[in-house]
Amino acid sequence: MKFAYFRPAIAFLIVTAIFTTTFGQSAGKKGPDLASLDRSCKPCEDFYKYANGGWLNDSKNQIPAAYSSWGKANILADNNSTALKQIVEESAKNTAAPKGGTQKMVGDLYTSCMDEARIEAAGAKPLAANLTRIEAIRSVSDLAGEVGRMHREGFPVLFGLGAGPDLKNSTIIIAQTGQGGLSLPNRDYYTNQDEKSKEIREALVKHIARMFELLGDDSAKAAAAAQTVLTIQTKLAEASKAPVQLRDPNANYNKFTFAQLKELTPDWSWDAYLAARNAPKINEINVAQPEFFKEVNRLAIAVSLDDWKTLLRWHLVSTAASRMSKKFDDEKFNFNRVFSGQKEQLPREKRCVSTTDGLLGDALGQEFVKRTFPPASKARMKEMVNNLTAAFRERLLKLDWMSDETRKQALVKLDAIVQKIGYPDKWESFDGLKISRESFFDNTLQAIAFHGDKNLQKIGKPVDRTEWAMTVPTVNAYYSSLLNEIVFPAGILQPPMFDPNADDAINYGAIGAVIGHEITHGFDDKGSLFDAKGNLRMWWTPEDRAKFDQRAECIVKQYNSYQVADDLFINGKLTLGENIGDLGGLTVAYEAYMKSLSGKPRVEIDGFTPEQRFFLGYAQAWVRQARAEFERNYVKNDVHSLPRFRVLGPLSNMPQFAAAFNCKPGDKMVRPESERCQIW
Repeated sequence: MKFAYFRPAIAFLIVTAIFTTTFGQSAGKKGPDLASLDRSCKPCEDFYKYANGGWLNDSKNQIPAAYSSWGKANILADNNSTALKQIVEESAKNTAAPKGGTQKMVGDLYTSCMDEARIEAAGAKPLAANLTRIEAIRSVSDLAGEVGRMHREGFPVLFGLGAGPDLKNSTIIIAQTGQGGLSLPNRDYYTNQDEKSKEIREALVKHIARMFELLGDDSAKAAAAAQTVLTIQTKLAEASKAPVQLRDPNANYNKFTFAQLKELTPDWSWDAYLAARNAPKINEINVAQPEFFKEVNRLAIAVSLDDWKTLLRWHLVSTAASRMSKKFDDEKFNFNRVFSGQKEQLPREKRCVSTTDGLLGDALGQEFVKRTFPPASKARMKEMVNNLTAAFRERLLKLDWMSDETRKQALVKLDAIVQKIGYPDKWESFDGLKISRESFFDNTLQAIAFHGDKNLQKIGKPVDRTEWAMTVPTVNAYYSSLLNEIVFPAGILQPPMFDPNADDAINYGAIGAVIGHEITHGFDDKGSLFDAKGNLRMWWTPEDRAKFDQRAECIVKQYNSYQVADDLFINGKLTLGENIGDLGGLTVAYEAYMKSLSGKPRVEIDGFTPEQRFFLGYAQAWVRQARAEFERNYVKNDVHSLPRFRVLGPLSNMPQFAAAFNCKPGDKMVRPESERCQIW
């Protein structure tokens, strides 16, 4: 599941907020948002417009200047940022908070981020120590060591390395490394020769040159350095996999011993790198893209040390820019507008709240839960998750295309899914982390290194299944294939996604579809390759897998046909897993809701039947406006379809929707029976 909105450069996770909206009411229950409807549009022609046209056309809902997109999920996140702002400001004012405690850390980090005068006075000085180390590089071994130090502090040079579960032995943590080092979103931006790609590369070169000039280089040196960066990154891009290829877990699982890694890259000093990373001994490592690392090894000796220093200086200033004085921050923002379309920066307090949540999430999350997520909400959510799981089980039992042998394994996996709702049972400890009010830049380095060191120290140890991959206030949810778990942070369990005072139809259409979506991820094209224990293992019969792939190809073909702009279409293969999740999740949510109505009065609210309200609840949760630049970047990089297609795509495949609104064959919202897609 994902709600996409622009993220500040140094924020690691999106923060969320409580959002209330005006719904039509009847019998004490909130029904669909009547003001959002566009009754001039027929529901069977374009249900997204019918459900949301009024909202989209309302001048109050136009995209604010500081945002790249705007919808109810954004409002949910934005207002929750205000709630978190109250928490961090209270922490900042509490000068009596115990030293080393989380409240003091929260207050000190936020205060240092808001201290613009100190940040402005520092200019480029925070980079001095790093620049000195870079200049001192005299060998490839020195280069590897400096890359290790930069990685420890969060500067993404060349590749990424961390710790995570072994894909084929999910009880154990091993080292993981994969491609990286690009300043543009993916390899295609460097290799495609269309005019738009060329324009973006030209903008990048100009941006790099301006950044080097801000560091003190003259214009000629800065221009030459920018070309050097582009040349090296282009070679890295040519050796990188494309976004669709990165979705294949089998192709990206290549376990090496440490000795074999050295044989793969004999000219790269892993010993120097790992020592600088403060990493423990590594016996085995998953090298996700071996061919990429062969190219890193080749470049290590083919590229001059001076050019390497240029690349490292670039990653240093580019990553740090949003934490530095205004001229650096503004330059970084202005370039990012190529992809976001934003007109202006987010207010600083919002960026500082987001950063505090990203670096000290569990410290904020505990207070957030106390203020926004009562036990009754957790109990109601757990009930809905159980209902959706039961509905998915019933569908598995009835599938006519799956053999009993595969069905048995699928049921074992479904029954093994772990539910995490609201907040973790065990909060993260920040013991050992040092935060002060003196330097925002240093605080971020300390926090990033703290989290990175904790991650690497897990290598060789059992997986801790109590950990969460999102902070509690996040407006999102996720399924983990390796842990076989579904996770719903408290941040998304707020109105309008989950409203205890809403009609059940609205809740099942909104959060119910999210629950179903995450469950279905365990059985999408990628998640279905992992077994009940989270291991990458084929548990399907060959015949059943062929049937699954055939049905998945129907969804690929459907979404490939959705046109976003003149030259831009949804990528059906890139978005396949999420589209399967949307279709399966909505279908299961509908059946769970229908079962919940058993024996209850079937009342209309605001003139809509229960079935109609369910689909309105789903569609209205996905309303969003977006800038053209944002949509283009999103379509080329994100594994999710744009929100309007997340409504149009699933509903057009569902006979239940057609029946609810009396749609007929030939209507745009009804796919011909021969083209209808359905897996789960």
